[in-house]
Amino acid sequence: MAAFLIGDVQGCDAALQRLLEKIDFSPSRDTLYLLGDLVNRGPQSAKVLRRVMGYGDAAKSLLGNHDLSLLALAHGQRPPHRNDTMDEVLTAPDRAAMIDWLRRQRMAIHAHGLLMVHGGVLPQWDVAQTLALAAEVEAALRGAGLVEFLAQMYGNQPARWNDELKGAQRLRVIVNALTRLRFCTPEGEMSLHASGGPKDAPPGTLPWFDVPGRKTAGATIAFGHWSTLGFLQRPDIIALDTGCVWGGCLSALRLGESNAAHELIQVKCEQAQKPGE
Repeated sequence: MAAFLIGDVQGCDAALQRLLEKIDFSPSRDTLYLLGDLVNRGPQSAKVLRRVMGYGDAAKSLLGNHDLSLLALAHGQRPPHRNDTMDEVLTAPDRAAMIDWLRRQRMAIHAHGLLMVHGGVLPQWDVAQTLALAAEVEAALRGAGLVEFLAQMYGNQPARWNDELKGAQRLRVIVNALTRLRFCTPEGEMSLHASGGPKDAPPGTLPWFDVPGRKTAGATIAFGHWSTLGFLQRPDIIALDTGCVWGGCLSALRLGESNAAHELIQVKCEQAQKPGE
């Protein structure tokens, strides 16, 4: 039995198939943890969803910003963008099944000694609070108020967490941190527009995982979302978005008994777009 983390697939099903063949994945034996952004930008979002759905409990997926974008689009709560590649899902005969499956996926997972998120974790949150806040968003996605939640999900404010936040503002901060965060100030104020590497941090900010004194410093956090960061493994973080959809690699990490024992496996992705498309 093996467990694998997989970075952002973004509709690149051909690369995902080659990666699964390379790691000799068997759904009867192994477990996949997909770190979000299964869909969009690549050409085969529906195939990715059907493949992962077909693995049942052997595949556990986080929701990334592109996955939430698909949910919002499917429920009429955002207009299509010119670079979207999700029509294959939206026009599919099994659209309803795919959308329903997607809304039931996780915002954070704690397993194998790792806290897994798509984007990042604010410095004020420890592991337990991160999981509890993720569960609040999961409940909104699965509940009767889904459309109302999606209608109020977008926006960059509030930019900073406060335990007293309620309603849509509270959920928006949680979503932004878990699916969009790259940079923040030492006080935890998010800068959500910057998308370059760590050296491109906006003035007064730094990568969320380098904030001094963050409450998850004693945990190891695995995440995707940051293709310009690429693969990065430290005792406290594992970054696994290696830019498949931008012509980079799709990456899997076979989890070992310790951080040092993890094994990186990659396949080249033929899909290539310019960053930002």
